[in-house]
Amino acid sequence: MAGAHVKYRHLSRSSAHRQALLRNLVTSLIKNETIHTTYPKAKEAQRLAEKLITLSKRDTETARRSAQGILYTPDQILPKLFGEIRERYANRPGGYTRVLRTEPKDQYSQAPSAILELVDGPKDMRFAMTAATVARDREQKTESTDLTKKNMDKVTRFRKDGMRTFEDMVAKLRDMKFTAGAINPKEWKKLDR
Repeated sequence: MAGAHVKYRHLSRSSAHRQALLRNLVTSLIKNETIHTTYPKAKEAQRLAEKLITLSKRDTETARRSAQGILYTPDQILPKLFGEIRERYANRPGGYTRVLRTEPKDQYSQAPSAILELVDGPKDMRFAMTAATVARDREQKTESTDLTKKNMDKVTRFRKDGMRTFEDMVAKLRDMKFTAGAINPKEWKKLDR
């Protein structure tokens, strides 16, 4: 039937190829905590990643076996998933990942690109960008906008020692003079998160 509601994106692949692609993306996401891919792939991988993190929060043998069936390198990734990531999201009721739209990754195809990242992690882009905005506002002695205040609340709400960690990041960014413009990706390693 033409025009019917579709349960998921087919991504122009067969079923086995699509499942392999999503498993690979989710394995890379858990391993690196952030991936850069096309927007439709990121949205589909986000669904699978959310289910996988929910399984890790259950921490039962059945959940471990289900997660093992999804991940490509379970012997390397399962300890991180059922250890560090499970503890990070123990109090969060959902929304473990974030999709940020970006400029096209490839200048030839011009496909809509996105970054899929785990929230409240060491590579959380919104956390760093909000801290840079607050540092700039404090240096210019202006009050933060309502949007910046909402983002401050979002990035610190479920993070362990949220406000203290946020203030430390703001201080580091002010010391590194990131407040004048955008964050240079080459300087991220200096932040030592």
